[in-house]
Amino acid sequence: MDEKQYAAFLGCAVIPPVISLIQEKLGVDGLVAVKMFYSSKVYSLLEKENLKLWHYSPLTLFLMFKHEMETDDLLFPEESA
Repeated sequence: MDEKQYAAFLGCAVIPPVISLIQEKLGVDGLVAVKMFYSSKVYSLLEKENLKLWHYSPLTLFLMFKHEMETDDLLFPEESA
């Protein structure tokens, strides 16, 4: 997938449900949620296709984001064997 295709995939399939969770769980409006997520380390890593963060569920990405906001640290979920 080239960069434009990957950006479109993120914008259509991955990011909107994460933004919705931020709005719902943190009680912020859409614009605030978008600004918060796009300025996060989680989003910065999500942009890098080779890291494969896109395979995490929206809830997992939200929990990673929330942990980052609370601790300023990244926490990656453990993979089950």
